[in-house]
Amino acid sequence: MAGFDDIAKKAQEFLGDDKVKDALKSEQAEGISDKLLDGVAGAVDKATGGKFHDQIDSARDEADKKVGDN
Repeated sequence: MAGFDDIAKKAQEFLGDDKVKDALKSEQAEGISDKLLDGVAGAVDKATGGKFHDQIDSARDEADKKVGDN
């Protein structure tokens, strides 16, 4: 578990960097994140047979609020 803790700490440090924060809030990041989030949401929706469609859409929308220029 120590390896995971190290990775998590490095990820937090990386995401705390002002340059990284600015890049994540860019229009380019928005386009890329929308495609990625749509793909993941679609795959999970398909894998669950649509049983959790509303929850998946809600989670996708919340994640989208964290990345990009919106």
